[in-house]
Amino acid sequence: MSWLLILLPLLGSFVIIVSPGRLAKQLALVTSLVVLGVSVAAAFVFDGWGRGTWELTSSVEWVKEWGLVLQVGADSVSLILVLLTTFLMPLAILGSFNAIKSRTKEYYGWLLGLQAAMTGVFLAQDLVLFYVCFEFTLVPMFFIIAIWGSKNRAHASVKFLIYTFTGSLITLAGFLTLAWSYAQANGGDWSFEISALTNHAVSALSLHEQAWLLLALLIGFGVKVPLFPVHTWLPLAHTEAPTAGSVVLAGVLLKLGTYGLYRFVLPMCPEAVVEWAPFVAILSIIGILYAALICWVQTDVKKLIAYSSVSHLGFCVLGLFALNPMGVEGSILYMINHGLSTGALFFLIGMMYERYHTRDMGELGGLARTMPIWATFMVFFVLASVGLPGLNGFVSEFLCLIATFTAGGSGAYPGVLGPWYAAIAALGMVLAAMYLLIMVGKVVFGPTKATLRHDEQSGLPVDLTVREITVLVPLAVGCIVLGIQPDLIIDNTATAVADTLAVYQDIFEESMPGAAAFVDTSLPGGAR
Repeated sequence: MSWLLILLPLLGSFVIIVSPGRLAKQLALVTSLVVLGVSVAAAFVFDGWGRGTWELTSSVEWVKEWGLVLQVGADSVSLILVLLTTFLMPLAILGSFNAIKSRTKEYYGWLLGLQAAMTGVFLAQDLVLFYVCFEFTLVPMFFIIAIWGSKNRAHASVKFLIYTFTGSLITLAGFLTLAWSYAQANGGDWSFEISALTNHAVSALSLHEQAWLLLALLIGFGVKVPLFPVHTWLPLAHTEAPTAGSVVLAGVLLKLGTYGLYRFVLPMCPEAVVEWAPFVAILSIIGILYAALICWVQTDVKKLIAYSSVSHLGFCVLGLFALNPMGVEGSILYMINHGLSTGALFFLIGMMYERYHTRDMGELGGLARTMPIWATFMVFFVLASVGLPGLNGFVSEFLCLIATFTAGGSGAYPGVLGPWYAAIAALGMVLAAMYLLIMVGKVVFGPTKATLRHDEQSGLPVDLTVREITVLVPLAVGCIVLGIQPDLIIDNTATAVADTLAVYQDIFEESMPGAAAFVDTSLPGGAR
């Protein structure tokens, strides 16, 4: 079933290329819905919910004597991210029906190819398949931005490619060095299995060697997140990409970076991570505040939401490097929540742009009068992004900050961060509320701009169509459900997170005798 989730989008992409262009969007939508159905079926048969086990596993021997065995499988964390991917892709395709009018076969073919690569990243259990899929995500997104983007698309696509490809090459060097070290320690027998290399890195690498591996991995995954100061490609790529490209970029592609930090950096380099966690936390906090201040002075609505992703993902990384279950569970929940709320905001901005052909807040105003349905969704998703209690963003931000606050000193968890990190990062929540609500005040409310004219040639009514409402409603439902019941994610990933962090408990017990334990088996869900 894991292979189906990767191969079905590729098959759909091939069918679209050889089919008549007028059928491209229908074939893409059907393919994405079929893949969504397969992922839901996989979730029902998956036995690893609430456990740390890997299920749905399969392997294909390639060049066995070189250790090249392609392996796939899922634990609860990776399967949740697969479900996010398969959930967002049909919405991205449906949301493109009116916006994409040229070279439709290529466009929808690239979207499905991108889905296959992103799914492969989450399901890979060996470094070869992981890295191939991780790198291949660059190709579809490059063409989606370069061909169907806005007027500055050429510069945006090249900058996106250079930043992410360069970072990935450095990460590849780290992976190859680790595999070589494994072969040296095992009589020349190579292996690229992630679990075997993780065990080797923990047991055989010195602190100095782990620090170099941490640097190599952090560069590649940090660019993808993106972390300050390698974030500058993201706002440009978001702004110039077509709406579906921005949704997929924010909803899933950025999560490849945070997933890489969770899957590789935390378990492979524990001693180095403990040593360097304060430095990574400082970079995260700078990104949170710096991007928030940039958002405050933005006049382009789409660029504002793009910079807000840099700020939001800073909280996500901060939760990971708190090095306790509350923070990592909050970070995983944040990955899902950011995909829902920020993806929805990009949809809404795209729907507005199709009608008015402007994103300048100086030219927009009073849209609640002309587009009441659009305005209702806009206010809802802004409140979700701000972190209003009862909606999805609140719990994940709260967990990441509380975990950072309690990680160290006399806090509830052992760790190397503490209250000052959380207090400074919390300013980002205040700034987020300010710039997002100011944006809503200018665009949604206030006087209607005299120069604002609906484009009748777009073929769209003034307010949202049934198709557009169909795109937004599932995202709104997801925000409400995860806001009310975040345990759907937290409890089902708790044991997997506890297994990932088990090595840190040992490190902290050695350096801080009597330190609080990570896992209390008396509590439901395990890690608290």
